Amino acid sequence: MLNIKNCTFNYRHKGEPTIDDFSLNLKEGGVYGLLGSNGAGKTTLLQLISGLLTPVSGEVTLDGENTRLRHPSTLEKIFFVPEEIDLPPLKLDTFINLNGALYPKFSKEEMYHHLDTLGLPRDIRLDKLSMGQKKKVALSFAMACNTKILLMDEPTNGLDIPAKSAFRKYVIESMSDDRIFVISTHQVRDVSQILDHILIMDKRKVLLDRTVSEIQDKMKFTETVNNELINNALYAVKGLGGASVILPNEDGDDSELNIELLFDFAISDPEKLNSLFQ
Repeated sequence: MLNIKNCTFNYRHKGEPTIDDFSLNLKEGGVYGLLGSNGAGKTTLLQLISGLLTPVSGEVTLDGENTRLRHPSTLEKIFFVPEEIDLPPLKLDTFINLNGALYPKFSKEEMYHHLDTLGLPRDIRLDKLSMGQKKKVALSFAMACNTKILLMDEPTNGLDIPAKSAFRKYVIESMSDDRIFVISTHQVRDVSQILDHILIMDKRKVLLDRTVSEIQDKMKFTETVNNELINNALYAVKGLGGASVILPNEDGDDSELNIELLFDFAISDPEKLNSLFQ
């Protein structure tokens, strides 16, 4: 299990914290969608989890070990893919040989398979690639490391449509009961079909922490022009000729999760939202 306990972090010694007394537990076997407004601290949280940043107070532990200590036994279990990719001026094979050795479960065969799927040749020099190509290399390497924890910050930014599809297929096929994937994104439509857990946060607390199944059991998402339904909805956003609404799922109906609408509900009235699960 991954535990974030009472973490506070700020980039300046004086100033408002980016993360403030924040706590969260992530269980194995989940693909978590990490959502939050700009400035909510999503990227900072991922860097704290991976041990790249040191909290002012609190700690992050993986299987009981503090990740900031950066012990090899912990680092080999975690891989972080940042939004902006900066690769060294090396040939791909040199990069693989230098860095793959750091991860006991790294597979060169899987790396090449992912590159082939994403349409990249193997004889490439990393500093000559476009932003989208660098993202493909970074994701291919991350996937091939087969770490217990895979943290991804806006992984679909810069990817073309076939690559986004290949990325979703990888996540579905590689998820197992002993792994944790965390995807921080604003591009929710790119990943909505592969998430089984929704985390919505601000800098101080978790606004929602529920499985997709739990959310769909309690809520029904639909479009309607019925004013009575709109007025009695748990949450509604009016548009031209109707509204997008969240209704109590009193009949146990199945509806497609509208993550953008759920996010707006969580930001506007988290207490009302969470009361549905009590």
